[in-house]
Amino acid sequence: MKPSLKTWLQWAGTGLGLAGVIFIGIRLYQYSGDLDFDRFGTGEWAAVLTLAFVYGCANFLLAAAWWNILSMLRVRADKSWSIRIYGVSQLAKYIPGNIFQFAGRQALGVAAEVPGWALAKSIFWELAFISTAGLTFSCLIMPSIFPGLSVGLSLTGFLAVILAAGLCLRSVLGASAAKAFSCHLLFLFLSGLVFVATLAIVTGKNSNIFSFEFIILYAAAYVVAWLAGLVTPGAPAGVGIREMVLLFLLGAEVAQAELLVAVILNRLITVTGDGGFFVWASYKNVKAKSD
Repeated sequence: MKPSLKTWLQWAGTGLGLAGVIFIGIRLYQYSGDLDFDRFGTGEWAAVLTLAFVYGCANFLLAAAWWNILSMLRVRADKSWSIRIYGVSQLAKYIPGNIFQFAGRQALGVAAEVPGWALAKSIFWELAFISTAGLTFSCLIMPSIFPGLSVGLSLTGFLAVILAAGLCLRSVLGASAAKAFSCHLLFLFLSGLVFVATLAIVTGKNSNIFSFEFIILYAAAYVVAWLAGLVTPGAPAGVGIREMVLLFLLGAEVAQAELLVAVILNRLITVTGDGGFFVWASYKNVKAKSD
């Protein structure tokens, strides 16, 4: 590859990441304007920062999934490089269009002389795996649609489905595919728990949200809403779509005013977590280039 082209690709990928920083700043400003900060004390804000940290760390699972997908495609990529590139490019998902995180990763990957065809295929498999993982969580919201169905039965069905999917992927596409799918499942599970914890902060300690059944239902509803945002064309990071789906799924379970506050606060948490992961990845990327 010509040095000039390599430099251009590096700048293009980094530029998309920086554009994501601008849009993430806009989002943070918008979300903070919709929140009544006076209703939260020091303890609540400490919990919010902790959840943002947890969500930021969960991004490592997405990066690990991408590395496993590259391995599935017979690309021998360094794991630390994969995590850095994923972290630098991922913030571009907040740019309207919902494709720029993939464009940034493609540019940075090609600049590192990773085959372009493999990077393009990795986008397809990443979307396929994480969409399938998200779809499995629909088993867990069945009790809210069919009241006669127990949470225990829906949980059993969920576990059976993900086990069957994992074994099928392993036998057809190999162990790396099953590992990528597992990473996506764990990321979505943690994301759902972060939302449940956010809802608990908003509703208070006397809420019934601390029961096992409600934790399962609310976490699964969040993942299903997340999936709806993912598959909606043009919605940057699913903004607006996920909120609407959550209101539909949980509107009868949680007071609408509290649910709206929880949704906005959760957006603040996830955006902050994504931003923290980007800062860490950018620092590691600069450090790796200087070594």
